[in-house]
Amino acid sequence: MSKKELEKQLGFQTLSVHLGNAPDSETGAIQHPITMANSYLLPYDPTDVNWSSSSGHLYTRNGGVNQKYLEEKIAALEGGEDCVVLASGVAALSGLFFALLKSGDHVIFSSVTYIAVYRLLNELFNTKFNIETTIVDTSDLDAVRAAIQPNTRLIHTESPGNPTLGITDIAALAEIAHQNDILLSVDNTFASPYNQRPIELGADFSIESLTKYINGHGDAMGGSITGKTKYLDIIRAQSQVNLGATISPFNAWLIMRGSVTLPLRMKQHNRNGLAIAEWLEQQPAVSFVAYPGLKSSKGYDIAQKQMTNGFGGVLSFGLKADHDTYNRFVSKLKLITSAVSLGHDESLIVFIGENDERQYLYPDEFHHGFFRLSIGIEDTEDLINDLKNAFAETGLQ
Repeated sequence: MSKKELEKQLGFQTLSVHLGNAPDSETGAIQHPITMANSYLLPYDPTDVNWSSSSGHLYTRNGGVNQKYLEEKIAALEGGEDCVVLASGVAALSGLFFALLKSGDHVIFSSVTYIAVYRLLNELFNTKFNIETTIVDTSDLDAVRAAIQPNTRLIHTESPGNPTLGITDIAALAEIAHQNDILLSVDNTFASPYNQRPIELGADFSIESLTKYINGHGDAMGGSITGKTKYLDIIRAQSQVNLGATISPFNAWLIMRGSVTLPLRMKQHNRNGLAIAEWLEQQPAVSFVAYPGLKSSKGYDIAQKQMTNGFGGVLSFGLKADHDTYNRFVSKLKLITSAVSLGHDESLIVFIGENDERQYLYPDEFHHGFFRLSIGIEDTEDLINDLKNAFAETGLQ
């Protein structure tokens, strides 16, 4: 039985523990060590060496040992053919766009995406490289069809989307893309491969900010692109070797360590996320709650279909309050920390005000400011009590 055949028979938790991990041949240590070298021994005659090759071990910018171990694991968890791991989630996104797009191409991207995608596609690639872009609500499949042009090369979406938690039907979008000979990339960071696997739903690429759920401890940065080798080899050559967006050996090792407990952590993130979303929805001072696991959510039916293990730990909600009251509410929290990012073991909250540059793309309820809350793995009741106390101390009843 081949290694790939064995992987298909193993469960997600087993893959999380074992893929990319093996005893060290030199010391016998049962885990791969951190290999901090930036250069590797050359062959007897190096004159035929391809100095820009990312295969084998040559120079860490071309690809490090710990990076390759992590790539093996992420590919298996995503259910994909191959994976490239880069220095951050933004490095993965920009690396994908840079390697696959050329001047004159057209890209459709979701109206709700990470801010770096908005800037990369709506500003930088558009003005610097003459790549035409169209912003579309990708949950509206008719709008996607209407936006397709003869030169459309890529459709990029997030599901759930950041920060509105909007849901796109990935399988339906993949069908539209492939009917028109277009590639589809999906940022899967809010879901993680535990809850959702875009490749299995038909996407060409699944992108993760490894910094978030897969690392899970708020102490390392990385990003991954999973897809077919024929595309990833282009990304390795151009975005890794020539642009230098390589992950450090230490960060690759830290993320490998964190990924082992991904399924265990996601179960608690999922439980906490749903429980707190349902609790917030009942609070008189809350103006709205956006979470794909709520039956009131516009994308609930599609989320049920494609997010097979749960809905993640990120939600957004608004208050029936003015700007200063939002800030006072955060100041009363004792367990939940005011900080950006998500997918950490601890809960994080960020107030996004009325002047966010992409407010015009959000649903109406988001236009007066809102919180993005990343629920950690604390005890559910402790988090609810922290929120309850903040409501009381702010005078929101």
